[in-house]
Amino acid sequence: MERVPALDEPLKKTLGAATAKVMAEHLDLHTLGDLLHHYPRRYAERGELTSLSELPLDEHVTVVAQVADARIHTFNQGRGRRLEVTITDGSGRLQLVFFGKGVHKPLGDLLPGTRAMFAGKVSVFNRKLQLSHPAYEPLSGGASAADAVDAFANQLIPIYPACKQLESWKISKAIDAVLDRAVEAVDPLPPALREGRGMTTLPDALRKIHRPRTKADIAEARERLKWDEAFVLQVALARRRYADTQLPAVARRPVPGGLLDAFDAELPFTLTEGQQSVSKEIFDDLATEHPMHRLLQGEVGSGKTMVALRAMLAVVDAGGQAAMLAPTEVLAQQHHRSITEMMGELAEGGMLGGSEQGTKVVLLTGSMGAAARRQALLDLVTGEAGIVIGTHALIEDKVQFHDLGLVVVDEQHRFGVEQRDALRSKGKQPPHLLVMTATPIPRTVAMTVFGDLETSVLDQLPAGRSPIASHVVPAADKPHFLARAWERVREEVENGHQAYVVCPRIGDAEDEKPKKKSAEDEAEKRPPLAVVDVAEQLAKGPLSGLRVEVLHGRMQPDDKDAVMRRFAAGEVDVLVATTVIEVGVNVPNATAMVIMDADRFGVSQLHQLRGRVGRGSAPGLCLLVTEMPEASPARQRLTAVAATLDGFELSRIDLEQRREGDVLGQAQSGVRSSLRMLAVIEDEEVIEAAREEAVAVVAADPELSDLPGLRTALDALLDTEREQYLDKG
Repeated sequence: MERVPALDEPLKKTLGAATAKVMAEHLDLHTLGDLLHHYPRRYAERGELTSLSELPLDEHVTVVAQVADARIHTFNQGRGRRLEVTITDGSGRLQLVFFGKGVHKPLGDLLPGTRAMFAGKVSVFNRKLQLSHPAYEPLSGGASAADAVDAFANQLIPIYPACKQLESWKISKAIDAVLDRAVEAVDPLPPALREGRGMTTLPDALRKIHRPRTKADIAEARERLKWDEAFVLQVALARRRYADTQLPAVARRPVPGGLLDAFDAELPFTLTEGQQSVSKEIFDDLATEHPMHRLLQGEVGSGKTMVALRAMLAVVDAGGQAAMLAPTEVLAQQHHRSITEMMGELAEGGMLGGSEQGTKVVLLTGSMGAAARRQALLDLVTGEAGIVIGTHALIEDKVQFHDLGLVVVDEQHRFGVEQRDALRSKGKQPPHLLVMTATPIPRTVAMTVFGDLETSVLDQLPAGRSPIASHVVPAADKPHFLARAWERVREEVENGHQAYVVCPRIGDAEDEKPKKKSAEDEAEKRPPLAVVDVAEQLAKGPLSGLRVEVLHGRMQPDDKDAVMRRFAAGEVDVLVATTVIEVGVNVPNATAMVIMDADRFGVSQLHQLRGRVGRGSAPGLCLLVTEMPEASPARQRLTAVAATLDGFELSRIDLEQRREGDVLGQAQSGVRSSLRMLAVIEDEEVIEAAREEAVAVVAADPELSDLPGLRTALDALLDTEREQYLDKG
């Protein structure tokens, strides 16, 4: 197939080895194409000063501002010298500091009234923001003619995502050196699509994004570059969906009077409307001769496990086996326990006292004893076990199935797609796939990130679930609030209930490697609270007399399971844990949760954790303890979590706070994110339109034989593996 050469010439040819090395190591830019697609983060106007009032902590920033004053201070009896420069932009002031021999040049360059670009990392000193030893580039007009001064004042200065080793203006000079090569850029958009939507060419868009003359240039270039990203991504997903429809699968239809009917007859409650309609979608998919690929998202506690179990029973009825993949042993054991309890005697197929329609439900984890493991493997290969629940241990080569018909993946974001597909490859024909997540995903993100899966949403809570009240506890400003929080925990226990206390760290002799501190940590000057320490303080102090136990990821699997069993049985009053309880742990009698250092958790994670309480008939209570000051972004985040129980609303807030590029989970895959221009939340219309166009293009020409430019863009955006397994971040 014809492949159009892309701009894949190494940067060192044009920029020299030293600059190319810094770009590769610190900005992940390797070729001319990479550099041309390294777009400005924003534009500063020399005539208009950029805002100092909203600088992000701990980030590398570039600001355009004017020097207000500069002073030399001496210390160490005159031996040490420190230059402090105050800059202003009308919106705020910022202090720059230079030490030692490095003070002479800036003292001469940065006279009051000088305007310059400054770049450095924002840190906190004496509770004030500052840049220490920033790089700077004075902005001087040069020409004296009025029109030249005017052109200079209104020129748009591109500010690039930069690093300590390479400031924005140096990247800008590198772009100048390669911009004339933009004419070689391969256009991924089919000409009919581009002309039909009145968009500019790719070389023109690249020139305008890097060197705009007007704001209209920027808008036109952005629109075009967003389309490229959205369209190429949607073509990759459409091709994956198309390839899946070409695969054969065994249709699995429930048998009347079989296991599923027997299970439904025993249910002590009726399914919610949502559960019924989602079950119908799943059963319709299972009845086709192509593999189902469905994403089931539902709020914490909306009854996803029940829906998944009924799908598994339908497959067992149809002569197949079902496997459920869970991210942790605690969760796999929990699922095994709850599924065998829900099924009762139906989970004892082939055993004395078991039901004749029943089947065996086995557990397979890495820490099982050899004998139990051998028996489980035997039950799978003979088909004796219709349902298996396990961790990554299910993926190992030794594990063979009699006839794998359905794979259910719980908490999808914990798994790489390769692991999911390794399990799928154990079927004689591709099994059906159901992916579950309790992290609500806004629609556009589902279209972008999970674009190869059909989506079902469970948004009703089952009857009998209770509301959860959430409050922020500002421990530093109001210590008596924290004391009251512990009183509330005691009250819950006195009323016969139980509580969780969640901490960000384990904290024992072999504690985690010290992480690089963020600026917020620096401002706090204390490490995150640890389970082991907090449990001890509570047992001796505010919760003395109560049965307090700990649970964390470094305990032996048997010990973890024993603690969870005791907690579930009501033999433990307060469980002090890490986020190991975040998913799937189900103890209806637990009504209160106190999250220590809540500002150190993400929005979605707090929502997940909170979903562990209020699972029974008594109302839930979640207290978010923080020492962050009221005006900080961390406090605003916590206030947002306390204000709503709507996971979709929270996931929107969460995404708006993260950079869009993280949506594809680049940290999980180690692959640089493909989204540089597209904002998944804001660009809903572009994504929808691109999806429609992509489906039409792939339906007409699945191999893209007539669109070599699009093929090249796909190869560049997603190496072969990544196109096959678009990373579900």
